[in-house]
Amino acid sequence: MDVFEAIQTRRSIRKYMEKPVEQKKLAKILEAVRLAPSAMNKQPYNLVVVTDKQTKEKLSSACNQEWTAPTMVVVCAFPDRSWIREDGEEYWKADVAIAMYSLSLAAVEEGLGTCWIAAFKEEEVRRILGIPSDVRIMAMTPLGYAAEKKGPVTKRKTLEELIRYEKW
Repeated sequence: MDVFEAIQTRRSIRKYMEKPVEQKKLAKILEAVRLAPSAMNKQPYNLVVVTDKQTKEKLSSACNQEWTAPTMVVVCAFPDRSWIREDGEEYWKADVAIAMYSLSLAAVEEGLGTCWIAAFKEEEVRRILGIPSDVRIMAMTPLGYAAEKKGPVTKRKTLEELIRYEKW
């Protein structure tokens, strides 16, 4: 699978098989995160990989939905370790987004599904996983084999609606 095919076929998967993610596949996906670009190569994030059933149930509760994937990945950021532009703009959110997208595309290549979760109770997740107070929890994703089939990517804006050349 080439990267464009992964981009075209990546979908948010909400139902998963109980089949565990093989260690070799997980390692490759995590390596994609490690190799993801970040501003000034600061990589101001850590991931928490969760496979314990009880912990995953608690995380599901913190999301107000039931996630049944064999693995959950929680993406955390260190705002104070990120690159900051001259005008004060911090790049940790962009860095985390790039890492998360790299994870998602690598998962597709490995035949696995993900679903970017942004709706969760941050303080509850922090408590469940013992995450320090100076670390932001930015995203979560289930990771596993899809138990649902999804069609092609849903409607997107046209290039004419999104792209401008040379000037605004």
